[in-house]
Amino acid sequence: MKKILIVIVLFFSIQSQSQTFIKFNAATALLAIPNVGIETSIGKKMTFSVDVMASFWESFNGHNPMKFYTLTPEVRYHFKEKYDGFYVGGHAGPDIYELQKWNYWDSNKYEHGFGYRLGVTVGYNIKISEKFLLDVFAGAGWHQGFYKGYYNDGTPGRYEKAPNWNKSGEWLPYRGGVMLSYKL
Repeated sequence: MKKILIVIVLFFSIQSQSQTFIKFNAATALLAIPNVGIETSIGKKMTFSVDVMASFWESFNGHNPMKFYTLTPEVRYHFKEKYDGFYVGGHAGPDIYELQKWNYWDSNKYEHGFGYRLGVTVGYNIKISEKFLLDVFAGAGWHQGFYKGYYNDGTPGRYEKAPNWNKSGEWLPYRGGVMLSYKL
């Protein structure tokens, strides 16, 4: 039911606003990590953006997993005018992952779990033409993860002893890139 409601809201937003863009992150595409989204007007200087990003890498080096999926809905305030110049946005979104945390890169441990992110994005829109623009952005915030820790060298069992899910929260930079945006 929630998915249907979201689709209906997005459909009417697209139909009622002439300023709706579909977006593709060229920077993450270079790493074979697709990141696509849609952004639409919701006010004089406000937009609503939602994007999904996924890494299907089993591993970068054949040993350490690097799979994740994120959904990032965000409300943005544009200082000049919509889709031109600086903006700041606030977002909250879920993620699912099987990866090696940054502080375990030199170990044989990885984490499999899910979490949520609360953060801020800062960006700059550069108009290329009437139909195209570049969205250069970076985002960071609080990530709260719920995971089970395993060994990636074949050692059986979990490396941590939490009875159900281990929990970890950290402040991290976790999004960024250059979105090539096309006006519908």
